[in-house]
Formats: sequence, structure tokens, C-alpha cells
Amino acid sequence: PMTELTDFLSEDFWHDWHYGKNVEYPDGHHGNAILSKRPLFKGNNYDISAYRFEKRGLLHSIIQFDELEPAIHCFCVHLALFERGRERQVGEIIRYIEELTGGAPTIVAGDFNDWNWRHRATHEFALPLNMQEVFEAEGGRPAKSFPAIYPMLRLDRIYIRGFRVHHAQVLKRRAARTSSDHRALACDIERL
Repeated sequence: PMTELTDFLSEDFWHDWHYGKNVEYPDGHHGNAILSKRPLFKGNNYDISAYRFEKRGLLHSIIQFDELEPAIHCFCVHLALFERGRERQVGEIIRYIEELTGGAPTIVAGDFNDWNWRHRATHEFALPLNMQEVFEAEGGRPAKSFPAIYPMLRLDRIYIRGFRVHHAQVLKRRAARTSSDHRALACDIERL
């Protein structure tokens, strides 16, 4: 695209977005983004890098649908490739979420890079925060999302607290298979 990627992705559909740049290099940059049809507030990106050679961030935004209801805290994550780094990051993420949300309704989504077949990151992350992973709630296991061409690994997650899952799916349309090396995950949820 001729514009910034977040402008391109949000054009004509997502009315608001926050982007957390994690690393910049000669040909561009990459990071985490939260796109929303509703106004977003805050938009803070926290450096949770476990290694100097692998910059990672935790992006936090808040959606307020109605002044009478509690705000919804949204987090986008991308964890380290190595297990020891992910363990440190999970501890940092738990501290940030506890500090920033005060137990309010929360959505955490992203690439957890949890290659372990026991999905340690899932249990270490979800239990202390009283969160559930949407695909585990619906089918007992996280979704297969990587590689996009033929998903075999369960790397990506959507965690919720204060919501009920109605439906969760791995997007299978051609655009969902070719726009990233991961398949996109989607879910319909309702506030409790």
C-alpha cells in the first residue's frame, strides 16, 4: 500500500486503531495493532522484549461502549520464539494486566508462539487472570493457525474475561491464507 499499513488495513471499515511499533529497520517496521469499529482510548505499547535481538511488545487499548458499563481492556501480544523468554514475558503480561484492568472485562489476543504440545503458556497465562481461551472454551483446544497454507500448530490465542463465547473460528478465505504466515482467528463474544 502507498499509505501506512494500519491506515490501509483500517480504511473504510475500522474507524479507530492503535499501533505499537516494536522494531524499525531500513525497509520498514513491525509491531502490534488493535483495530476497532468503536473509539479506542489509551493506546500504550509496553516493551516486553525477552532478548535484545527479538523486540516484542504488549499493546493496550480501551473500548468504552457505554458510560454505565465498565470499559473493555484490549491487549495485543506477540511472544518470543524461545520458551525461556516466553516464560519471562508471561510474568510481565500478568503484572501489566492486573495493574491496568482491575479485574474489568478483558480481551488478550495474539501470537503466543507456544510450540509446546502441553500449551504451557496457555495455562500459565490464563489461570492467574481468571481468563479462558475462546477455542478451548468451545472445543477443548486452541486453534491450529500456523502455517497459513496448512495449519498444524496452535500458536495464536484469544483470551477473554467477563465474556461468554458464542462462536470461534479460524478464517479460511483466500485472503486470510495469503495476508500472513498465520491464519486469522475470529470469535463472537457477549459481555456477562
